[in-house]
Amino acid sequence: MITLSSIFDLTLDSFLVRKVLVIAPLRVARDTWPAEIEKWDHLIGLQYTVAIGTETERKTALMRKAQVYIINRENVEWLISKSGIPFDFDMVVIDELSSFKSHQTKRFKSLLKVRPQVKRFVGLTGTPSSNGLMDLWAEYRLLDMGQRLGRFIGRYRETYFVPDKRNQQVIFSYKPKPGAEEAIHQQISDITISMKGSDYLKLPKLVMNEVAVRISDKEMETLDRLKRDLITTVNDEEITAANAATLSNKLLQMANGAVYDDHGAVTPIHDRKLDALEDVIEGANGKPVLIAYWFKHDLIRIQKRFKVEVLSSTGSIKRWNNGKIPVAAIHPASAGHGLNLQSGGSTLVWFGLTWSLELYQQTNARLWRQGQKETVIIHHLIAKDTIDERVMKALKDKDVSQAALIEAVKAKMNKHKEVNSHG
Repeated sequence: MITLSSIFDLTLDSFLVRKVLVIAPLRVARDTWPAEIEKWDHLIGLQYTVAIGTETERKTALMRKAQVYIINRENVEWLISKSGIPFDFDMVVIDELSSFKSHQTKRFKSLLKVRPQVKRFVGLTGTPSSNGLMDLWAEYRLLDMGQRLGRFIGRYRETYFVPDKRNQQVIFSYKPKPGAEEAIHQQISDITISMKGSDYLKLPKLVMNEVAVRISDKEMETLDRLKRDLITTVNDEEITAANAATLSNKLLQMANGAVYDDHGAVTPIHDRKLDALEDVIEGANGKPVLIAYWFKHDLIRIQKRFKVEVLSSTGSIKRWNNGKIPVAAIHPASAGHGLNLQSGGSTLVWFGLTWSLELYQQTNARLWRQGQKETVIIHHLIAKDTIDERVMKALKDKDVSQAALIEAVKAKMNKHKEVNSHG
């Protein structure tokens, strides 16, 4: 929002900038930047276009008239070297500048080629040097064209580092010379601003976050077809608590991305929640993440994508609390009353939701409890236009009665009846 406010002033107020290119991770480019532009009243009038998708879609988006052009970082090389579209942006913003920390990548080399044409260059990151000060060279080479840390990595290395781990002539790593860190900070301080949230904001002890997960039209068709088949089986009789629970269970599975068929086999539908989970884990910047899952097939799919340890034994809980497990998973039913997990981390992700308010609150209380030293962040992955939205609302309203469950399923059924009656 701060960056967009500056862009608004520069393009529509002081007219110092004509065209801005925003480079971001794919899902952030697709969802977050457009959502932020539309969210704030003071940004009304700022025109944007998102250049992702097929080559034709990207080219069409880039030909539109706008102030802000948003592209994912994987397409930077295509834009500069292969698209055939002139690179005429006078301002570039890189969201997650640390993804340009390697000077050997194509995206870095491509951007370096056109860097002299860009008047204003902004890099945003929470982790500028996650692997050490060597990361900074490539980032600042783009920011100031090598004025502060030098135009060549070799010279930067010689000035500030000495070989660390080596095998005869082969050097595996470098360590900063005495005083190098202060010298580097001094060099870059005039074009760098670093702000910690805790210094400027009165952060609450608990942050509840809803991550909207968008399912594609094609995947939604599959989901809707499965829903219709389910609903027709109970359509002719009054919904009872038993079949409402069964129906709700199936709908929750589908929202998560897979569903058990009548024979217990798993039918995959989409990977959208896994993608969103990947973003949350990446955004945690190495801090431990605890994932709450509900269905077995959720855990299997999560474990296929990520290195995850299930907290099911005394040993695993001890390892978690000692900070030895970066990503852990837990089932709310086994989270148990009084289980202490607050020493191991402060980020919890609900991959799938539950109607049980007690289990929901108890699981949250594993991290949000006495002895927790950090702000607890609880993310909920909510699949848009699915039963997830109903369950989330019920949990927030603390209305998870049987009536709410039946009502949610009925609402879904009525929606399908309307669709069917309109052909």
